[in-house]
Amino acid sequence: MNPAGLPRELRLCLAGDFAALRTGSGRLGGRCFHLRYRPNGLEHARLGLAISKRVSKRAVERNRLKRLLRESFRRIRSQLPPVDVMVMAREQASGLPGTELLADAETLWRRLAAIPPVAPVAAPNH
Repeated sequence: MNPAGLPRELRLCLAGDFAALRTGSGRLGGRCFHLRYRPNGLEHARLGLAISKRVSKRAVERNRLKRLLRESFRRIRSQLPPVDVMVMAREQASGLPGTELLADAETLWRRLAAIPPVAPVAAPNH
């Protein structure tokens, strides 16, 4: 694996993790992206991406957005609180230069880092 990549333990992979973020989570919005976050009870932040075909019909464009977001997250993850974060792209993100997209993502990360820590939400026992 690329040493500069995003390790698996820093990614959201399970459908249940995404579902939990859709229901009980905080929200932040920017011009190109919006995100949902919730405490994860771990010692690090984890990233999940949801870039729909509504943003762009072209897979190459959606993958570009994902690469930019992963790189941006990788750079700042040590400064983020221990939360699960799901980032969604807005339709206007498609076709914008990478510098604008990264600037919008950096603004969201800084806002997320400034949020006071909250105790993790316990999963219900069934």
